[in-house]
Amino acid sequence: MADALSPLTDDPSSSAVFCDIDGTLAPIVDRADEARVPEEVSVLLGRLGRRYGCVACISGRSAAEARRLVGVGSIAYAGSHGAELLEPGSQTPRLVPAFKSWEERVRSFAAERDTPELRKLRVRIEDKGPIYGFHWRGVPDEDEARTQLEGLAQEAEAAGFATHWGRKVLEVRPPIPIDKGQAVRDLVARSRSTAALYGGDDATDLDAFDALDALVDGGNLDAAVRVGVRSEEGPAAIVERADLVVDGVDGFVRVLETLAAA
Repeated sequence: MADALSPLTDDPSSSAVFCDIDGTLAPIVDRADEARVPEEVSVLLGRLGRRYGCVACISGRSAAEARRLVGVGSIAYAGSHGAELLEPGSQTPRLVPAFKSWEERVRSFAAERDTPELRKLRVRIEDKGPIYGFHWRGVPDEDEARTQLEGLAQEAEAAGFATHWGRKVLEVRPPIPIDKGQAVRDLVARSRSTAALYGGDDATDLDAFDALDALVDGGNLDAAVRVGVRSEEGPAAIVERADLVVDGVDGFVRVLETLAAA
C-alpha cells in the first residue's frame, strides 16, 4: 500500500486527498440519517488536513450535512455531487448558480410526490438542497417501492428534471450537468495540486476516477491514485479501474492511516 500511495506521500504539501463519505468513511446503513463517521476517522482527516495541500470529502449529501457527518471543519466539502463547495472554515456553501435556480422547482416536485402511497411503502425522502433523494433500502417491500419510484422517475424526467439511480435511492436533480468529477477538477485547480487521490465505492465515484484520468492526460496532474472500496453492492468497475483496492470502510481507513504516517 505504501508504494501505491508514494505519489502523494513523497510531497504532501502539493498533494490532494479526496474521498466519498457513505460506504467509504461511514458504513452503509438502512437510513441515511443514521450514518456515522467513526471518531478515529474524523481525527485522521483532521491530521491529513494539516499535512496535505488539499483534503476534501465529495458527497451526494449536501455540503452542510457532509460536514456535520464528518465533523471536521478544517477540510473542504463538495456536496450535492459537486454542485456545492463548502471551503474550510466557511459557514455558507457556494452553490453552482444554475443549480440554485432550480432548487424551488425540485422541492415542489418532491413535496407533491410525498403521497400516502409512498408513505405506506415507507419510502424515505431526503432533502439534499437542490437534489431530493427517495430511499427504499430496508422497506417492507423493496420490489414494490422500486416499481413505484420507476414511475416517479418517468414523471420527473417528463417535467424536465434529471434523475439518477444509486444504491436503493432515486435522486431527482436539476437538469444541469454536474458530477463528482467536476468537483475533483475544481478542487485540483484551486489547490494547484500536482498529485491527487480519490477513494470511493459507488457508481458516482467513477466520475471522479474519470476526472483524475483526464487531469493526468491533460498534464494538469503529474500523478493520480484511484482507490476502489470494494463492497457487495458496489459496481464492478470500482474495483476494475482502481489502482489500489481495499475492502470496505476499514480498508479505506488503513489508506488514511498510511497517508498520515508517511
